[in-house]
Amino acid sequence: MSDRSEGDSVTISFEELRALLKRIFLGAGTAQSVADILADNCAACERDGCHSHGIFRMPGYVTNLESGWADGRAVPTAQEAGPSFLRIDARNGFAQPVFEAFRPRIGQMIEATGVAVVAINNSHHFSALWPELEDFARQGYVGLSVVTGACVVVPPGGRKRVLGTNPIAFATPVAGADPLIFDFATSNMSHGDLTIAAGAGRKVPHGTGVDGEGRLSDDPVAIDEGGGILPFGGHKGAAISLMVEVLASALTGGKFAAEVDFTGYPGANAPKTGQLLIFIDPVRGGNGGFASRVSDFLHMLRDAGQERFPSQQRYQRRAAALKDGIQIRAADFDNLNALANGETTA
Repeated sequence: MSDRSEGDSVTISFEELRALLKRIFLGAGTAQSVADILADNCAACERDGCHSHGIFRMPGYVTNLESGWADGRAVPTAQEAGPSFLRIDARNGFAQPVFEAFRPRIGQMIEATGVAVVAINNSHHFSALWPELEDFARQGYVGLSVVTGACVVVPPGGRKRVLGTNPIAFATPVAGADPLIFDFATSNMSHGDLTIAAGAGRKVPHGTGVDGEGRLSDDPVAIDEGGGILPFGGHKGAAISLMVEVLASALTGGKFAAEVDFTGYPGANAPKTGQLLIFIDPVRGGNGGFASRVSDFLHMLRDAGQERFPSQQRYQRRAAALKDGIQIRAADFDNLNALANGETTA
């Protein structure tokens, strides 16, 4: 049972949150299997402290589904372009359930050849990328994933949004420890975090993006409504973002961020683009000490003074949430229940 504290928050278990989110997805018209996967994915993000891809996304999921922009009952199709190359047409569905539908075949490809390349197009991805990589990393595989995001990024020196937020994720097994996984947008800030800052009335670091006049700004509203976010690292980040669009859009056959047209679907905001995933079995070719080598390298970094590594905080938050429950704002909890009951949220 959820526990409404004396303050402005509610504590809820992972299972309860997942069940509540599943009700919302079913109410929005998804198939049972799609609701299961999306609810688990979204609840996991909230559990692990990835708030920009947790329950914050639920109103958007509902809008994209109910408007018909995304198909919660899509049945994907696939073509084996080679022994290690799987092309998947999501048929306007969300990428997470599409990926899960072909997970067994992906595993068979890795087992048979040591590699699997998965190109998904005509798909929506509205969440973090690490959930799709973590289980494979726990099986001993290296994973890489790139997605073309929403067109909210202005190239350096530009005045027009052309690039997506274009996240990239990487995962590797580590001997004697949880996998090391990083997952970040190639923009200065994810669009979700920018939206959260705008809603909270907070400034963002100066230079996160530009306003409508092309001036560097720390105002998330001005960046979101008139200008755009900049890539991280100037021209270097822009080049990485370009690479993501080539891999996740051109190579998969999906749309570039700037080609996505929401006309006729008011409120829709899940980019319909593409995703590329690559999995490698590092043990192939006699490299049985791979995970230990990675562990040794992390020890070198610690000895050099690095105190924290990617995914470390996420695992800590996960353990705390599974022990003590997930704490969310009371207003957000009320909004989730309203969505579950088919009501309009505040």
